[in-house]
Amino acid sequence: MKVEPGRVGPYARAAWRWLRLLPPRQRRGLRVFYGHDRVPGPGEPVAGGSAKFQRLASRFPNDPTGFTVLYLGSTWLPRDLGPLLALAKRRSVPVVVNIDGVAYPGWAGERTEELNEPYRRALRSAAHVLYQSDFSKSSADEFLGAPPGTWEVLHNAVDVNHFTPAAQQPPAEGPVLLLGGDQTQAYRLELGLRTFARVLVSEPYARLLVTGRLVSPAEPLIDELGLRGRVELVGRYSQREAPDIMRRAHVLLHTKVQDPCPSVVIEAMSCGLPVVYPASGGTVELVGEEAGIGVRHPTGWERDKPPAPEELAAAVLRVLDDRPRYSEAARSRAVDNFDLGPWLERHGELFNDLLVKRQRR
Repeated sequence: MKVEPGRVGPYARAAWRWLRLLPPRQRRGLRVFYGHDRVPGPGEPVAGGSAKFQRLASRFPNDPTGFTVLYLGSTWLPRDLGPLLALAKRRSVPVVVNIDGVAYPGWAGERTEELNEPYRRALRSAAHVLYQSDFSKSSADEFLGAPPGTWEVLHNAVDVNHFTPAAQQPPAEGPVLLLGGDQTQAYRLELGLRTFARVLVSEPYARLLVTGRLVSPAEPLIDELGLRGRVELVGRYSQREAPDIMRRAHVLLHTKVQDPCPSVVIEAMSCGLPVVYPASGGTVELVGEEAGIGVRHPTGWERDKPPAPEELAAAVLRVLDDRPRYSEAARSRAVDNFDLGPWLERHGELFNDLLVKRQRR
C-alpha cells in the first residue's frame, strides 16, 4: 500500500519517517532536515520559527530521511527531539541550532525551567549555534548555558524584493498604525489599543490595524476605550499577503518587550514603515537610531514592565511628524543589513563547512 504523507496527521507522518530512517544508508551531499516532516510551503501562513524554515527550504529543501545536516530552531522544536538528536549523534550528522529567545520568569513564571529544558538539550548537541541577536546570545547564556561548539550572531532576514514600500503613500485621511505579527501575550494587544487611544487625541482620524492570533478578545477593550470603527482586526496572513497589509500603514507599533529578533519589524522596515517599540531586547539592534523610536522602560527577567501607553503614543506622534525621513531610513536599513540573499548564502557556507569537517573525521 502506498502511503501519502501529506494526507495523514503529524504523528503518522513521524512514524512513517522513522520506519524509513531506521535502516542505515550511505548519505552524501548536502541534505537538510528541519525536524518536521512538513515545512509550510510558499504562500502558506507561518508564525515565529516556521517562517525561517519556509525561507530556508526554498534554497535547501527539507529532507526528513536522507539528511546530512539537522537544523533546529528553538521556537519550532520537534516532538521527537530526543530520538532525533540521538540518531544524529550516532550517524555523526552535524546539528545546527538557531536560538531565538528563551523562557524567563517574567512571562513563563514557574514553567521557566520546564520550557527551557528542550532548548538546552538542543543547544548542548549543537556543532554550531546561530543566535538571532546579541540579546538572544546573552539571554541564552543566562538561562541555557554556553554553547559547546562554535557560534555566531545572525539576525533574521527579509526578501527586500518582496517586502517593498508602497508605490504611493498610504491614504492621507489619517495616519494608520499597524500592530503586526501575532499578539501572543495579552499585554501586547492591550498596550497597543491604549496607545492608539492616546494617539487619537492628537490624530482623531487615525486608524489601527491589528493582525495575527489574539490570546485575549479585543472587543471589550475596544468598546471601553471608544475605539469602535477605528480598529480593524485583520487576522492571520501569509507571507504573500504581508507586504500589502504593511503598505496600508504609516507606522509599525511593536509592543512586545525584550523581543529577541522579531521578523515583523524587519519586514515592516523593508516596506518603509518606521517602528515605535519598547527599547529592549533585539528590537533595538534591528531598528537602530534612525529607523524609528524606542521608548525606555524597566527591564529584567523577573517581570515584564512595558512602557506607559502615553509614552509610546508620544513616540508615534514624533515619528509621524518626520515620517518621510524615518521611512527612508527604515527601508535603507533593511536593505543594507537584513537582505535574505546574504542570509541564505551564509547558511550555505555553514552547511558546507560542517560537512567538510565531518568528512575529515
